[in-house]
Amino acid sequence: MAQPNTASQTDGMRCLVTGATGYIGGRLVPELLEQGHDVRVLARHPERLADRPWIDKVEVVSGDAQDVGSLNEALADTDVAYYLMHSLLSGQDFHNVELNIARKFSRAAKAQGVKRIVYLGALQPDIPERKLSEHFRSRGQVGDLLRQGDANVIEFRAAMVIGSGSASFEMVRYLTERLPVMVTPAWVRTRTQPIAVRDILYYLSRAPMIPGDVSRVFELGGPDVTTYQGMIDGYADVSGFKRPKIIPVRVLSPGLSSLWVGLMTPVPPSMARPLVESLSMEAVCHEHDIAEYIPDPPDGLTTYQRSLELALARVRNSDVQTAWSSSSLPGAPSDPLPSDPDWTGGSLKVDERETFVDATPEVLWNVIEGLGGENGYYSPTVLWKVRGLLDQLVGGVGLVRGRRDNNKLRIGDPLDFWRVEERIPNQLLRLRAEMRLPGLAWLELSIRQVESTTGPPKTFYVQKALFKPRGVPGEAYWRAMIPFHGLIFGSMLKNIRERAESHPDEPLDRSVAPPARKVWRTLKR
Repeated sequence: MAQPNTASQTDGMRCLVTGATGYIGGRLVPELLEQGHDVRVLARHPERLADRPWIDKVEVVSGDAQDVGSLNEALADTDVAYYLMHSLLSGQDFHNVELNIARKFSRAAKAQGVKRIVYLGALQPDIPERKLSEHFRSRGQVGDLLRQGDANVIEFRAAMVIGSGSASFEMVRYLTERLPVMVTPAWVRTRTQPIAVRDILYYLSRAPMIPGDVSRVFELGGPDVTTYQGMIDGYADVSGFKRPKIIPVRVLSPGLSSLWVGLMTPVPPSMARPLVESLSMEAVCHEHDIAEYIPDPPDGLTTYQRSLELALARVRNSDVQTAWSSSSLPGAPSDPLPSDPDWTGGSLKVDERETFVDATPEVLWNVIEGLGGENGYYSPTVLWKVRGLLDQLVGGVGLVRGRRDNNKLRIGDPLDFWRVEERIPNQLLRLRAEMRLPGLAWLELSIRQVESTTGPPKTFYVQKALFKPRGVPGEAYWRAMIPFHGLIFGSMLKNIRERAESHPDEPLDRSVAPPARKVWRTLKR
């Protein structure tokens, strides 16, 4: 057998990674650094990268991929540009958004003399383009637009990516764990070829080693061809759950199916619909030509069962590096801050509560950083669940995203229907709302020490719910919520204080601490 045709031209390459705040991009950066490349990232929200362990090793360009100036700055002096942007979360017009970005990216790469573009697309079913789902069609057309420039393009096409935090893994996980019986569309028996995220990263990080005259599509898939039902059954076997009873029917439309997926899993309906439409189309590799240029991983491609085992181990150990939900969501505000001066004078609504806490700032911080997900919010769980369900019913993300890590937050992390906007250990945690609202909203939890004339400094806890209403609907929403504030935020203040004071000698170990909803019930009694 002929040896893979590789090249040794990778030393000192400058690589641009787009989508660095997303699922694949955030994991690719350290892989490229390990390969010895100089890495630059383009980020619309660079503040979301502040807590990444590799941030001091890369160059960060702040900008928007839809802005030509940002693209030219990011692509200048670049050898290899990774196109890892996806617009499923941008709303119903994601197809046109994706094509517009790809067109601008191709032109900017040509203007800056970029030698190679590496693009991660989707396996294309063997059917006419007019019959493709909008998701598949968009992914294929993006590749076509990137090839219109001067750079050679390595386009990797893959089906479902399985790994801790991936949308595909989360869909399988939540459906299997929550539904003992499923009435599903017929697509549950369509063939697909999932691939482990570690294998995707293996090929992406080694794309610069492919000879410079190669410009083509490569199909990537794991060693197992299965169906979505097979993936659900496989997850049940690995995780110890009972296999759910699956009843396929042909009457469920993609719209109804996406609403069902949106209610049962962390994937919002706006993203679920194009994914569901694609599930009805077979996604299986027809070639494995990549082996001519990049040898298979030393231990071989990862089986579906092994990829599940690895993903579950990371979830259970709170070691999820990135998640699909790390990307921006439609309608999520990003630029304004609650401290903006033009909001003074009454236009910013504030529910502020404060108390002294008989515990160190470190202990109090550990309680605060444990908010959300399975830990709850130290206030009536039923109210949070109702609010999350209402958000899902109007197309929002609800509470199903949970936390990336049960023990630690970082800037940019999704947290149920919040996102971590600012995190200063032992001082400040600010969450920005990403629920559907007639305005902008934050939850700000801060700690400071106050000097005492009778002893050591005291720990002072301040809790603020802030809202910038948008017109009359915003004002009405704030007034309608006022009666619930005492029950929600008042009990949160009290229970956080009591939780911190119940462990005054050492920081809490949340791996053994009871969930917040149980704590609240105990305190209530």
